Amino acid sequence: MALPVKAHVYPHVPLAWALRAAGHEVCVASQPDLVDEIAETGLTVVPVGEALNLEDAITAMPMESDRTLNPWDLMRMDEFAGDDLDDDFVHGVSLVMTTLGFPPVSYGGLVDDLVGFARAWKPDLVIWDMFAFAGPVAARACGAAHARMVFGVDLLGRMREGFRAVQARRPPELREDPMREWLEPELARFGCPFGEDVIVGQWTIDPVPPSMRLPTGVHRVPLRHVPYSGGTTVPAWLREPPRRRRVCLTLGLSRRELAGRERAVVSELLEGVADLDVEVVATLNADQLATVAQVPDNVRTVDFAPLHELLPTCAASIHQGGFGTMQTVLAHGVPQIVLPSGLWDTTLKARLARDAGAGLYVEPDRLTAAGLRDMLVRVLDEPSFAAGADRLAAEIRDMPSPGEVVPVLEKLTAGHRAGAGRPAAPAASLQP
Repeated sequence: MALPVKAHVYPHVPLAWALRAAGHEVCVASQPDLVDEIAETGLTVVPVGEALNLEDAITAMPMESDRTLNPWDLMRMDEFAGDDLDDDFVHGVSLVMTTLGFPPVSYGGLVDDLVGFARAWKPDLVIWDMFAFAGPVAARACGAAHARMVFGVDLLGRMREGFRAVQARRPPELREDPMREWLEPELARFGCPFGEDVIVGQWTIDPVPPSMRLPTGVHRVPLRHVPYSGGTTVPAWLREPPRRRRVCLTLGLSRRELAGRERAVVSELLEGVADLDVEVVATLNADQLATVAQVPDNVRTVDFAPLHELLPTCAASIHQGGFGTMQTVLAHGVPQIVLPSGLWDTTLKARLARDAGAGLYVEPDRLTAAGLRDMLVRVLDEPSFAAGADRLAAEIRDMPSPGEVVPVLEKLTAGHRAGAGRPAAPAASLQP
């Protein structure tokens, strides 16, 4: 079960195909928005619920009358990386996310449709997007095992762990649990009790390299990130070796699909690289270039380029810190400059990459052309950045591939599904 956003659907595809190649039936359940794109992966897709435009869902969140709350701020959770979490902060964020952040992605009959499909199809395992809580509800309702798939640093696992620590310090009469209060009635409609696994999964599939993970108590199954961005044709220019050091500049899929607010940033980026002796490949579409008066001579703009083909030819990358982009940059050992979008964990990942010696970062509202130029010169010329990037790439290479993870999932599924010592729900595949 995945949110209908390419940046959330595509990371499931290599694992889904590894399961298919091992002989398992696989079905992708998602809201109707991306049915055609999912079908193009060659996987079977079942639309559930109503179409969800995620940007509309977020901007339609209930707001204070003075509009002091920006709903996009709810998608920034990097404060949970610290060791010393304030009790009121942890409880407050849990309440806000449960009230405003998570429910919109489960509206429109999604839960009922997904449960109905799961009870009819009887999967053994449900793999669910970390934001798609209809997934574990459906798994409980049909007796399937279920696993949570995270994208980036596991801030939700960290949030829940911090929240439970806060609860333990409070007297019983003050132990409100917004997540439980939201999910328990949904589970009860299908005769299922609440459990912590509905929030953090019976286990968690984690593609983040070890040195960039947050410590949590979840059962983690590491998975090597295999880049996937849909079918594509490698252009002729990309088959030619670059004549100068090549730099990849991309602001990612989510930035286009969910925000589209970076035109001023694009102008600074292009000005910053204009007079350097480099070849820049910028994956920017017409909307992102709308306010750019002139594209520098050393910049090639393309609407799309397959990063897993482009990055091996690059000496550096400039990007927004999204999951697919950063994981692909890390996997290819390319030094990076991150302009974190502010969504979810992008600022935290930027800091972690910097601390690992693999790059630098700057908040977009502090970006200047001169500052970017100085950072890019450092990343290109100082060998320590290439060495740091190589270390992270080696960590990823040492993680198990999707094919190697399949036997692990088979064993865990056998131990967790109903009938294997677990209580069955009224009705038991993969639903990324």
